[in-house]
Amino acid sequence: MTADRLDRALERLDRLINWERRDRSGGMERTLDPVMDVLERVGAPHRAFKSVLVGGTKGKGTVCALVAAALGRAGLSTGVYASPHVERVTERVRINGSEVSREELAGALEEALGAQEAGKEAGTAGGEATWFDLMTTAAFLLFARAGVSWAVVEVGIGGRLDSTRSLEAPIAVVTNVALEHTAVLGSTREAIAGEKGAVISHGGTLVTGVAREGDERVWSVLQGLAESAGGRLVSVDQRGSIDDRNRAISEAVLNEMGKVGAVSASNEPIWRSHLDTQAVQSARLPGRQERFDIEGVPVILDCGHTAESAGLLLEELESDPDLGRKPKLIVALGTEKDANRLLKAFVGHVDRCLCTTAPEGRLQESENLAELAHEVGHDPEDWDDPTEALSDAIQDAAQSGGWVLIFGSFYLAAVLRGLLECGSAAEYLD
Repeated sequence: MTADRLDRALERLDRLINWERRDRSGGMERTLDPVMDVLERVGAPHRAFKSVLVGGTKGKGTVCALVAAALGRAGLSTGVYASPHVERVTERVRINGSEVSREELAGALEEALGAQEAGKEAGTAGGEATWFDLMTTAAFLLFARAGVSWAVVEVGIGGRLDSTRSLEAPIAVVTNVALEHTAVLGSTREAIAGEKGAVISHGGTLVTGVAREGDERVWSVLQGLAESAGGRLVSVDQRGSIDDRNRAISEAVLNEMGKVGAVSASNEPIWRSHLDTQAVQSARLPGRQERFDIEGVPVILDCGHTAESAGLLLEELESDPDLGRKPKLIVALGTEKDANRLLKAFVGHVDRCLCTTAPEGRLQESENLAELAHEVGHDPEDWDDPTEALSDAIQDAAQSGGWVLIFGSFYLAAVLRGLLECGSAAEYLD
């Protein structure tokens, strides 16, 4: 098939550094100078709208979707920038609930690439812009051209020096803090909180699921950042299910938006009531506790990648009467993830542990992951082909009972989701 305009733009983009697909422990250099240079060269689109900047370890994408859906219910034109994508790169940029077209994204990327090349020719910082710098620029260009009132933007890595920090967002979020990307963000939760909490702008509000009681050291880091910025820290109760926690943070964000003057199309302050049932239902994202039924076999796909995410997910799913016995776990993990801690979280909770990988991204080889799983107490299986692992797990669950849990990587989800979405079990159970 002939490459279209977006394919050609992505080919050019892929020649740049892409930290999503490279080893982020391998000398990753982070600075805002390149993205700021590129943004200025394309007309400073990041200044054309107000924004909410959402960081944290888990729940970022869902909080973005919930807040944006509520703003849509309030009649506001809203953009969402999220990462990574599962199946299509256009998933990353949504305006008023719909993905942008391939043609629209191609045009914006071409403009961003032109600015990067101009920066390189002029010897300025823009010449060193990365893949994510330019994707971020393209998203902001599309938001500015669409005339959105608010953009809800998911942080990529950390916060302090992430490309999205080019925004001066009056409301920022740190959903929670767990150990991740330690080679880049720091080896302690307090250090990571310092990076993530730096998304707060001067005089802004930082909403977080980190509580003072029970997590005082991390809370103190965030409180210190808020005070240094002349802003406020708002802590949100995080009891209940994963959905309950994400909704509570989203409602707090909406309340804070109302306090800084955000109003609905009918000129009423934005408030938590805008996150109604319809908004919640429209905010479901692929790869986040997503459920499929393959001829009576429940299959749950979740892109969580930390031990904390695994623990919360298991706690919730094990109490689901529709699932019953232990799942067959299909797992793949990035090379920079804490595989030992994550795999330990599943010990005793799964019927089988099928270790696999995916062709894209920096993922553990299935054999290496199986060795790590064995070290922490699993009786693991090495499946180099994730589709074959899925086939075997579904067939096993169909014959012996139970369900299938796919966990650990957006890249794994990208391989398997399309097969599950077809809704046909024939290719698995023949």
